Amino acid sequence: MNWSSQAIRDAARQGDYGRVVSLVRRDAGVSQSQLGDACGISQSAVSRLEGRGTASYDMAILARAATHLHIPPRLVGLADHTAAHGAENGQHDVHRRNFLAGTAAAIATPTLAARHPKSADPGQAATLRVATTAFRRLDGTTPSRQLSEPVLAHLRLIQTVTGDAEAPEQRARLAAAGSEAASLAGWLAWDMNDIGSARTWYGAAIKAARTSGDRLLTAYQLGSLAGFETDAGNTAQGLALVRKAHRQLGDAGPAIATAWLGTIEALAHAAAGDRPAAEAALDQATRSADALQEEQPPPWPWVFTFTHAKVAATRLTCGARLGLVPWVTASQDAAAAALMSSHEKQRALLMLDLATAQLATGRLDGAFALAGRALETGARYRSGRIIERARGLRRSYTSTTPPRAVREFDDRLHGIYL
Repeated sequence: MNWSSQAIRDAARQGDYGRVVSLVRRDAGVSQSQLGDACGISQSAVSRLEGRGTASYDMAILARAATHLHIPPRLVGLADHTAAHGAENGQHDVHRRNFLAGTAAAIATPTLAARHPKSADPGQAATLRVATTAFRRLDGTTPSRQLSEPVLAHLRLIQTVTGDAEAPEQRARLAAAGSEAASLAGWLAWDMNDIGSARTWYGAAIKAARTSGDRLLTAYQLGSLAGFETDAGNTAQGLALVRKAHRQLGDAGPAIATAWLGTIEALAHAAAGDRPAAEAALDQATRSADALQEEQPPPWPWVFTFTHAKVAATRLTCGARLGLVPWVTASQDAAAAALMSSHEKQRALLMLDLATAQLATGRLDGAFALAGRALETGARYRSGRIIERARGLRRSYTSTTPPRAVREFDDRLHGIYL
C-alpha cells in the first residue's frame, strides 16, 4: 500500500479514519467480513466503522483494524506504537524490550502536547487508555517482569497529568484511565506472585474508579480484586467484593459485565466448596453470554470479547476446585478455544486445572505431562503464579514412591528459582 497516496493523505488529514481503513482494506483484498473476524466484530460493525466520516471513533476497534491491516497509527489518529506488532507476533525479545522501554516516552509526547488549553480533553484520556490497552495485549506474550516497569512509568505519567488537570470533568476522565492502569499493575504483580503489591494496586484501581464516578469501571475493579482474593484463599472476602460489584452494576449492567462477574462469583463459590451456588452463578453467566451482541465491541474497560468458551473454561476450573471430574470432562470441548488461546499464561493455568482433574482420577502420566507443559510456560515467562500453582498440584500427590513421570516433574520444578 502506498501510504503517501493522495486519497490516504486526504482522508487522514480530514480525520475520516474509517475511509483510511476502507481504502487499505480494499487494496489488500480483504473483505469486511474477514476484517470483522480478525477484529472480533461483525461485518456490519466494520461497515459502520468505515462510514463514520469525521465523527468520533471507538479507539479500541480502530486500533484493532489498524493493527490487522498494518496501517501506520498516525494515519488513523493513534499514538505510534507500531513496534508492538513485532512483540505480539513473537519477534525476538530484544525488539520487545525496545518497545517496552520506549512506550511510555512515545505516549508522553501526544499526551503532554494535549495539555494546551485548546486541546480536546477527551482525546487526552483516550490516548492514555490506548497505551494501557497495548500493554494489556502484550501481557499474553511478555514476562510480567519485563512489562511491569513500563506499566508503572505509564501509571506515573497518568498520575502527573491528572494532578495538573483543572476541570473536574477532566480529572474524572483521567482518574478512570489511571484506574485501568493501576489494575493492570495489580494483575502483573499477581502474576509475579507479589501478593502485597497486587493488593495495593487493585485497591488503588478501585479508589480511582470511584473518583471517576464510572459505576461500570468500579464494578470491574471490585470484581478484579474479588478474583485475586479468591485465588489467594480469601474466599469470604472475594464473595463480599462480588456482592459489592453487583450492587454497582444494578439491574442495567451490560451483558458482558454480568457474564464476567458471574464467572468470578462461580470461582469464589467453588473455592468455598459450595457446588450449588457455583452452578447457579455459572448458569447466570451462560444466560448473560447468550445476550451478548456480537456486532457490539466490548465496553471499556473490557479489551477482549467474552464468549461461551470462557464460561466453559470457568466451569472446568470450578470442577477442578470442587473435585468434580465430570464437570471438567464435560467442559473440555467447549473450552477448547481457551485451551488454544494465544495468551500462554492463561492457557497454562487452565492446563493445571486439567492436570488436577486427571490426578483425581489416578491418571498420573497425563496429569504430570500437562503440569510439565504448564511449568515450562511458567518458567519461560517467569510467572510466579503458575509456578506456585504447579507446586500446589505436586503437594497434592503424597506417594512415597512416585513413578517416573512425577520424578521427572520434580526435577524440573526443583530447578526453577524465580
